[in-house]
Amino acid sequence: MTEAREHPLVAAVKPLIDAMGGEMMPPERADGDDVVLSWEGREVLAVRLPHLSDSLDHILAELERRHGMPLADLDRTSKQSVVRVLETRGVFAVRHGVETVATALGVSRFTVYNYLNRESSSRGQG
Repeated sequence: MTEAREHPLVAAVKPLIDAMGGEMMPPERADGDDVVLSWEGREVLAVRLPHLSDSLDHILAELERRHGMPLADLDRTSKQSVVRVLETRGVFAVRHGVETVATALGVSRFTVYNYLNRESSSRGQG
């Protein structure tokens, strides 16, 4: 995929693919569920999307990098902010999402639900 790596489409979509934990590959390696991207009628790149559980792990790892420390070491306000970000990303629609996030934050499921409810209440008052 040397030629494709230099293609402007690859440069344009790479940050997005990296952010979601996808994998780039040559179009000829694409499987049925992969997304093949074309440029001016020519297949340039295939993208293998991550499984939802892998996406959650990737999102949590990215948030740790962003904060510069394990999520469990954040203060309460920062943990609440992380929960808001995760809610907007749809993490809590994934099976065991609350449990996974609670473990990463070093809090109970009950605490995560409280953070979510607090956010819902503050939006309802705005």
